[in-house]
Amino acid sequence: MKRYIAFLRGINVGGHTVKMEQLRALFTALGLQNVNSYINSGNIFFDSEQTDRAALAATIEQQLQQALGYAVPVFLRTVPEVEALIAQQPFHGIILTPETRFAVTFTNQPLSTDLVLPQSSSKHDMDLVAVNQYEAFIVWHIVNGRPPSGKFPATLLPPSNTTRFFHTLQKIVQAAQKPAH
Repeated sequence: MKRYIAFLRGINVGGHTVKMEQLRALFTALGLQNVNSYINSGNIFFDSEQTDRAALAATIEQQLQQALGYAVPVFLRTVPEVEALIAQQPFHGIILTPETRFAVTFTNQPLSTDLVLPQSSSKHDMDLVAVNQYEAFIVWHIVNGRPPSGKFPATLLPPSNTTRFFHTLQKIVQAAQKPAH
């Protein structure tokens, strides 16, 4: 059995409200075990014998589309993979201030790992500071109390992605390590 974390895009934003109990039930209906969630933004963890990650993600996406009536991209990682992301300390040496946030963006498409970094967004309100094959580490700059609205080109960061704050990611891993109740 592998312990997966499913990072779902677009849950409880933009008018797509879903109760976590409903999401957990949808995952359980697929035969996934020890399903649990962390906060209301689409972080679901579960155990599965399935080793084909792409097939598992496609099955979950199909279930969510059918049940919710809209597409929900799914980004699967194992608990050890997320632990390794955190241990990497991608924001080491960058000072966290009230005007900055550290974020991790997950993709299912490989990123170029030979970039010259940092790279700034179109409005210079985000800096891409590190990448792995499927994750981008981004510093958000809060301007006048508002989150960034700039974009990175699709050649740098695929538009099919989802983002979590780094401190939230640490809490998600801690929650995923606990047995379901």
